[in-house]
Amino acid sequence: MPNASAADRVSRLRAEIQEHDRRYYREAAPIITDLEYDRLLSELRSLEDAHPELRSPDSPTQRLGDQPLESLAAVRHRLPMLSIENTYSIAELRAYCESVAKQLDGEPIAWVVELKIDGVAVSLTYEDGLLVQAATRGNGEVGDDITHNARTIRDIPLRLAGAHPPRRLEVRGEIYMENAALGRLNARQAARGEPPFKNTRNVAAGTIRLLDARICAERELRFFCHGVGACDGLRADNHLDFLEEIRGLGLPPTPRVAMFASLESMLSHCESLIEDLHSLDFEVDGLVLKVNRFDQRERLGTRSKSPRWVVAYKFEKYEKPTRLARISVQVGKTGAVTPVAELEPVELAGTTVSRASLHNADEIARKDIREGDIVVVEKAGKVIPHIVRVETHERRGDPPAFRFPTDCPECGAALVRDAGGVYIRCPNASCPAQLRERIRFFAGRDAMDIEGLGDKLVEQLVGRGDGLVRRFGDLYRLRWEEVAALERLGEKSARNLVGQIAASKERGLARLLNALSIRHVGVRVAQILARHFGSMNALRDADEATLSGAPEVGPVIAKSVYEYLRSVEGREAIADLEAIGVLMAESSSGPAMLSDRLAGKTLVVTGTLTRYSRDEIQALIHRHGGRASGSVSRKTDYVVAGENAGSKLDKARQLAVPVLTEDEFERLIGDAEPPDSTAAGTGASP
Repeated sequence: MPNASAADRVSRLRAEIQEHDRRYYREAAPIITDLEYDRLLSELRSLEDAHPELRSPDSPTQRLGDQPLESLAAVRHRLPMLSIENTYSIAELRAYCESVAKQLDGEPIAWVVELKIDGVAVSLTYEDGLLVQAATRGNGEVGDDITHNARTIRDIPLRLAGAHPPRRLEVRGEIYMENAALGRLNARQAARGEPPFKNTRNVAAGTIRLLDARICAERELRFFCHGVGACDGLRADNHLDFLEEIRGLGLPPTPRVAMFASLESMLSHCESLIEDLHSLDFEVDGLVLKVNRFDQRERLGTRSKSPRWVVAYKFEKYEKPTRLARISVQVGKTGAVTPVAELEPVELAGTTVSRASLHNADEIARKDIREGDIVVVEKAGKVIPHIVRVETHERRGDPPAFRFPTDCPECGAALVRDAGGVYIRCPNASCPAQLRERIRFFAGRDAMDIEGLGDKLVEQLVGRGDGLVRRFGDLYRLRWEEVAALERLGEKSARNLVGQIAASKERGLARLLNALSIRHVGVRVAQILARHFGSMNALRDADEATLSGAPEVGPVIAKSVYEYLRSVEGREAIADLEAIGVLMAESSSGPAMLSDRLAGKTLVVTGTLTRYSRDEIQALIHRHGGRASGSVSRKTDYVVAGENAGSKLDKARQLAVPVLTEDEFERLIGDAEPPDSTAAGTGASP
């Protein structure tokens, strides 16, 4: 019999080590050093060796088996691990969600949006709190027993936390590898003279099926939980509560989960979430949308291979290695100083990539990116290329870490970091670089839509801060003679540009709000504010509480708008534009807006349509917030193709631009406008 002091010390050590595991792997906030942790584990192992009767299967010392297995056993899942239906565009995603709503007779649906982790799908089973089995998905009915390897993954608790865990708990999730861990693994491979691994998913998939758990333990695999299987004693009746319940049991739920009651806000969130994927250290190949309530899931049921209550929004990913020649910085319209990777050109998804955003100083430090490194560049969907990881095993010598500038490279002002944020900014509102970027954005297609005012012309108009344009209002004071005197511009082009600038006065409040470069105000928020308040005067009269009362406008946006409208810069810019005659309210002339479902989107129509004339469908595109263009480019979001579509359709396919039929176009806009030539052609309200 062990003495009481040994048993008590073993119990205390296990609890302490488990707490440090939680802090390190789930909170990313360790409070002891690796050496101190190893000493605790060594003491526990020594006590268990001296008192074998105290050793238990959930002890931290039991994460690593002594002998490799001879083979993997087959495991039949109690509930099938079904696949997920895929969509590849917002139009397809919208159609899916609307179909689900019809199946539920239009009752309210709360949608949950999750990251689709690019790893290996697995099932973990706990009985009375103890991990008894881990299995791969396999064919959905039968998988491989990988319990020996799962026990080495420190995200996976050997025993659930809490005094009263469910009698039986089966959770589904993803075993994955972080990009930083792949870099460390490849460095070890190089030191051993062995070839590097190409990507994180292949490593995770191969490692989890190895017979020797010691190799798995070395490779630093991780785990996120995102689903539920066969359970007895689970309290949650919806997905968000389930994730919170398993968090309390010590399992790591999938990160960045958000729930939406509105289809439009959910779709908007999907697009913004994709743009932020660069900040993750693990690979994502899409998003997953789930119906939150379990009772609604039961009523929706399943098809033969996939549930009806969940769908994946996937995008193609392309990646290649190249050399980072140098790191430069550029100043944006809000003063944010963004580091940029200048790359040796590499072909990705049919385009030549020579630059990639590094986003902020913290990301450079986190990924340990240095000039001269071989880096892996990724392009996913329409998201701008970004650097996934550094191939540290190919680094030669010890190049210095990148030193972020302390002064603005354009105006010399001392840079400041956002309070509690990651961005470093130039605080000088008169900085020429900021002015150039603000003017470019002001003229952009989602803002005042001034055709012909391109980057090179803006450079000439603004100069180094001493040009013809020093503020937004100066654009409207330009004379065609001044413009014609600029490089490569003749009288006809100059007159056309001045005419385009004058016409932009009537764009309306929503476009103006977006054009002003107010922080946190983009296309959708600008439209919401314009519709809710109706005029600039009403916006200026609103306090923060009133502003945050607008749909989808929270305190952060409200504070930003309130402060801009009362700042010297904001007051002067708006007063100047108002004096020139720029419309400060939503336009009452012309056809009424039907929705913002095409907000920020460019569509090209080609071929012969059966239900619309060319003018009718282009008017309909505008009335749903979109822009109709005559040519297909990489910036085109959709091509609507009728019969006998020619070269534009060919180019769309070549550039992988989504192509819609008339039926798909109508589903995209929600059938909000009937194909009535009178309503579409004359602008009469429906």
